[in-house]
Amino acid sequence: MAKQINVGLVGYQFMGKAHSHAYKDMGFFFPDARGVPNMKALCGRNQSGVDSAAGQFGWETTETKWKTLVGRDDIDLIDVCTPGNTHHDIAIAAAENGKHVFCEKPLANSLSEARAMLAAVEKAGVKHMVAYNYRRVPAVMLAKQIIDEGRLGEIYHWRATYLQDWIIDPSFPLVWRLQKSKAGSGPHGDLNAHIIDLAHYLLGEISEVVGMDSTFIKERPLAEEVDAALGASQGKSRKKGRVTVEDACLFLAKFKNGALGSFEATRFAAGRKNHNRFEINGSRGSVVFNLEKLNELQYFNRDDPDHLQGFREIMATEPGAHAYMDAWWPPGHIIGYEHTFVHEVYDLMQALASKSKKAGLQPDFKDGVRTQATLEAVSLSVKERSWIKIRDL
Repeated sequence: MAKQINVGLVGYQFMGKAHSHAYKDMGFFFPDARGVPNMKALCGRNQSGVDSAAGQFGWETTETKWKTLVGRDDIDLIDVCTPGNTHHDIAIAAAENGKHVFCEKPLANSLSEARAMLAAVEKAGVKHMVAYNYRRVPAVMLAKQIIDEGRLGEIYHWRATYLQDWIIDPSFPLVWRLQKSKAGSGPHGDLNAHIIDLAHYLLGEISEVVGMDSTFIKERPLAEEVDAALGASQGKSRKKGRVTVEDACLFLAKFKNGALGSFEATRFAAGRKNHNRFEINGSRGSVVFNLEKLNELQYFNRDDPDHLQGFREIMATEPGAHAYMDAWWPPGHIIGYEHTFVHEVYDLMQALASKSKKAGLQPDFKDGVRTQATLEAVSLSVKERSWIKIRDL
C-alpha cells in the first residue's frame, strides 16, 4: 500500500498553483507511486485569498501563518513557494519541526542563507529537495543520457540563454520580482539559476566565472494590486519606486571538466516569452534544447556518414524509451510545462516513501547551495570586474 504524505504548501500564486496541480494529478498518472500526496493544508497571508485558492486547488484546510503550519503534527512535508526572502526562515523552521522540505528555486537570496538551510536539514535528518523542474523534462533527460553514454565525446562548449520580455514596457509596475529585498536579484537569480542548475546536471560543476549586468529602467510605477501569475498589476499608481535588481545578466564560465560556457538571462528580449535554450558541443556531436519546444531534442552525430550528417529532431515522447512517458500518452502525443512538476512530485513522493535518505531527491539542498555559490560569484564578478573562482561548499 502506498504511503500517504501529508503536504503543507506555503504560497498559492504562480508556483503554488503549479505545485498544487502536480499534487492533484500525480496519483492519476502514476498509480504505481510508493508515496501519495495528501493535500492537507494551504498557507497564505490573506484569509479570503487562501480560502479561495484552497477551494479551487483542492486543499483540505488553510492557514494564514506559516509558523502555525510548520508546527502542525499532521504535516509531513513543507513545500515553500514564496518569494526568496522567506525561504530561509520557513525551511529552517520546518526542518526543526521534523518536516521534510521541498523548496522553490533559487534556494535562498544569499549563499550564507542557503548554507544555513542545508545545515538545518542535515542536522534535523529530514529529506530535502529544490524545485528545479526543468531537470525532469524528458528531452533534457535524453540529453543527459546521450552525454553519459559518451555520444558527444569530450565536451567543449555549453551555451545557454533564458530570455523573456514581460517587463519591457516602462509602465509595467514595480512588482516584488524587481525588488532586491524580496527577490534577491532579477533574472540572474530567477532565470540564470535554472540554466546554471541544468549546466550542473548535464556537464558538472563550474570552477570560475566572469559577468556583467545592467538595469535598463531605473524606476517603475508602484503596483497597487498584484495577480497570481508573474505580477501583472491590476492598477497602477502615479508614484514611482526604484528598481533595485538587474534587468539582464550575462556571464562566461569555465567548467571543472575543461568545457567553456556562456549564460544569458534577460526580461528585455522582445518576442521571447519563455525562451530557455541550451546547446552543448562535443568532439563527437552536439545537442540542442529549447523549452518552448520541450518535447524535442536536436542531436548531431559526427559519426554519421557524410551524406547523412545533419541535426536530427528527436521527439522525446516514446513510452519505454524516454523518461516518464510510460505514464502519459501514445508516441507523439506531447506533454507540457505543467507535467514537469508532476514528474518532480512523483520523484519526491517516491523518495519520501523510501527508507533511503537520498533516492530521487536530486537536486537537493546541496545542489541548491552549489547553484547559489555560482550566482553569488557572478554578482561579485560584476562588482569587481574580474574572474571569480567558485567557493567550495
